[in-house]
Amino acid sequence: MHGAKRERILRVLLNEPDGSVTKYRLAKLSETAKSWVIDYLRILESKELVKDTKVLDKEALLDHWFSITKKPKHYDFFVPSPEEFLLGIDMDYALTTYVAENFLQHYLFPSRTDIYVRESDMQHWKDAICKDGLVGKGNLRLLLYDEHVLYDKKKIKGLWVISMPQLLLDLRREGGVCQEAYDMMVEKYVR
Repeated sequence: MHGAKRERILRVLLNEPDGSVTKYRLAKLSETAKSWVIDYLRILESKELVKDTKVLDKEALLDHWFSITKKPKHYDFFVPSPEEFLLGIDMDYALTTYVAENFLQHYLFPSRTDIYVRESDMQHWKDAICKDGLVGKGNLRLLLYDEHVLYDKKKIKGLWVISMPQLLLDLRREGGVCQEAYDMMVEKYVR
């Protein structure tokens, strides 16, 4: 859980980098104890990544996040049209990697639709997918992770998309052409 707490704090800091969030508010938004926030901010300050709750170097803070994160557990499926399928879903989710990047930057071909879902909803997702889809390596990947991953998601083209800092982390973690998209996108986000 310690890793999830750190990632929650980093996610909020990178979504609110101007320092306007108090430590108390950061604890509330990251769903962690204030003592955890204070201790972790001290560590980040010692690395000169933040000053109080103000992010001093977004790219270095993203690098730090990348160094502590782990790949989420995932399940693969095939559905005829992932975007149409998601438009008809009433469960909580957020797009990431290929499709999310394509919505925002239009660099990657959306060859696979990756979405974060709650682990507790997994059976509901599987039931919905299996009505018209198949289990196994395909065009839809469900990523199971800490629910806070959905923090600050936004609706684009009628679909929920992960926050920019989370998308950047996911692109970098995916590697390959996603790393190229990350490099392009981080230039816009950092400046």
